[in-house]
Amino acid sequence: MESASGGPSIAISLADRRLYLTGSDGRTRSFPVAIGRPGVPIPVGDSTVLRKRRDPTWRPTAHQRRDKPSLPRAVPPGPNNPLGKFALDLGWPAIAIHGTNEPDSVGTRASGGCFRMLPADIETVFAATAVGTPVRVVRQSLDGDGPERLGAQPTTTVPAAVKSAPPQPVISVPVAAVAAPESPPTPIADPRCATVTAPLRRMICDVPALALLDGRARGVQERFLAGVDDPAARAAASYDLIQDERRFHEQIAALCWVRSGTESEPAVAAAAQSCLTTALDRRLKDVADRIAGLRGGTRLAGRP
Repeated sequence: MESASGGPSIAISLADRRLYLTGSDGRTRSFPVAIGRPGVPIPVGDSTVLRKRRDPTWRPTAHQRRDKPSLPRAVPPGPNNPLGKFALDLGWPAIAIHGTNEPDSVGTRASGGCFRMLPADIETVFAATAVGTPVRVVRQSLDGDGPERLGAQPTTTVPAAVKSAPPQPVISVPVAAVAAPESPPTPIADPRCATVTAPLRRMICDVPALALLDGRARGVQERFLAGVDDPAARAAASYDLIQDERRFHEQIAALCWVRSGTESEPAVAAAAQSCLTTALDRRLKDVADRIAGLRGGTRLAGRP
């Protein structure tokens, strides 16, 4: 989508659950977004940015307050504001592109019809656009790869006028404390594979490449837990890792969704496997990062 004035433009793909920002120089970046939850109408078509709000006040609609009478009439700027720090109001009533105080919801179907973005991403889009910027929302994929992909990285070419938010600090941890050995971690099979029936979980169990990635993440966790001598610390760390795994499966259920009974269709299977490959590859890194945090926490203080 091109702006008639040659300025920036925005396209949002419901299939990808991503926002594509094209700058005046024609370069495009993409960012994950949350879209309307099941049953919530999502506007499709062309609109524009009607208003830009920094530190917006959130005012629930009359419909939202009827559904949930406990909602206040207004929520001022701050950590409890569901719009985050930036909002771009669109031409559709009560629809905006905005930040969120629930970053884990980004990439899922979780909103009331708006398009939620991660705090750093909405700050970038807010700075790069102006009132009047054209916005197009489409149902189909715009990345050429079909369904959304968990953890996909935005294009690295960035318009000069767009300054990304500074990277998040990375905890410096001795390599020996968190890195897998030089050889790949020994995979550990999921014991639930014998009985699991959910399409995505079944696909991870049945596709060798996916089972290998999943098994390696389990292997990293098991090797770490085996090295924790204190029973209480080991139990606490195991609980944290189990909770992380639960959240991971909730994410892939939303991002790599497959309608039951269609998983054997070649196009559906290929798209789901691509999405799962990206997600599981990212999970290996996330598990290592989580273990680094556990090693640096008070629960495991003093452990090598």
